[in-house]
Order: sequence, then C-alpha cells, then structure tokens
Amino acid sequence: MRKKISLITVTYQSAKTIKATIDSVRLQKHADFEYIVVDGGSDDTTPDILENSSDIIDKWISEPDRGIYDAMNKGIKMAEGEVIGFIHADDVLATTGVLNQVSERFDESEFHLLYGDLEYVSATDPQKVVRYWRSGSFRQQRLQRGWMPPHPTVYFSRELLRKVGLFNIEYRISADYEWLLRALSVPSVKVEYLPEVMVRMRLGGLSNGSLRNVIAKSSEDLRALRQNNVGGMRALFLKNASKLTQFVRRN
Repeated sequence: MRKKISLITVTYQSAKTIKATIDSVRLQKHADFEYIVVDGGSDDTTPDILENSSDIIDKWISEPDRGIYDAMNKGIKMAEGEVIGFIHADDVLATTGVLNQVSERFDESEFHLLYGDLEYVSATDPQKVVRYWRSGSFRQQRLQRGWMPPHPTVYFSRELLRKVGLFNIEYRISADYEWLLRALSVPSVKVEYLPEVMVRMRLGGLSNGSLRNVIAKSSEDLRALRQNNVGGMRALFLKNASKLTQFVRRN
C-alpha cells in the first residue's frame, strides 16, 4: 500500500510565482497526496489564486504568522500523510514524476528521510540554470565537513518527525538547516538519496537575497552546528566553500 504524501507550500505576497508552483504540483502523476498551502496573510492576489486552485489544493489558510518556519510548522500540523515534504512558493517540482518517485522509494524500503538534487534558476528566466546542487550520498561524518542536502528536496516520515520535532522558530533564516542537523544526527536514522533533480529554485530567496542576510545566515548556521555538536567554524567554512562547485554542473 502506498504511503500518502503531504506536500506543503508556505507563501507570503507570492502572486508572481505561486501559480507556477501550483501548476507543477497539479501535473504530478501520483494520485495519493494532499496539497496544503499556508499563506502568511498576503494582501496581494495570492489568496485569490489559492481560492481558484481548489482542484489541487486540499487545505489552505491565510493568516499572520511569526515567519516562514512558523508557517511551515503550521503546515506540518495540518498534514495527514505518512510522508511530509515542502515545495516553496518560488520553486517548482522539476518533473511530473517527482512525487511518484518519492512514493515508490518510501514503499520499497524502510527509511526515514529522502533527498535529491536541486537546480537554482534565474529569477527572471526559470529556464536558465545558474547553479546545480548535486547532493551525493549521505554519511553522518560528512555533516562535520559542512555537507547538507538541499532542504526543498527533502521528504521525511512521521516516525522521524516524532523523534526530531518541529522547526525551531528562534532561527529566522537557518531553521531548516538546524532541523536537518538534528534529523541527520539521530543515531538510527536511515536515509535515501535520489540522484535526480527534484526541484528548481529561483534565486533571490530569504537566505541569499542580500549580503546582510548571507551574514545573518552564516551566524545562524554556526549556532546550529554548535548547538547540535556537529562542528564549528571549520564546518561552516567548508559548507560555504562547497557552494562554489554548484556553478559547474556535474553529470
């Protein structure tokens, strides 16, 4: 029996991009998933777009929140599936078969977390690939060298969620990184790598939208590394340095 997937999108003032996100979900060739959208009380046309997408959106709310990770936690609490993942309002699922592949992998073997590869695309031209994030296989030792899978490609089981908990909203920019450090540091965690591009992400998000945010993110990343006893400045340096390789696509 296939495990039901809960796919969550969080939005705020996302009228320019949310339709492409929704369309990429609408095209998925996998029947057993629910789609949840959590909007932060947008006053543009985002709520109208959500209202007109009832054919694919199963649940949605529009109300103020305490930031993106508070909204993500709301989505998790609304989810009913055995497997949970996110597709952000600036991103699209890379192919029509992403959710089908996720479901098949979770059905075929017992593991807690799956991830894949990601393409960064131009904000103005989504067909133009700027960076390619090839994740590679998981080993816990790699966390100490700054390794981390791209969060938008991550799907996790309820069993892991019970062990790890929700996102820590004290982190304004790096709560996804901190959550993954917690999850991947669980001694018994079982992880699966899907060596395919799962998500296309527009450049210009919260963490890389300005130099100030880049500095703030590095500070939060360091705090997350230390809080989870994974590493310190060396791991942070290696994490940031590894991004340079993403500008050269590797087959």
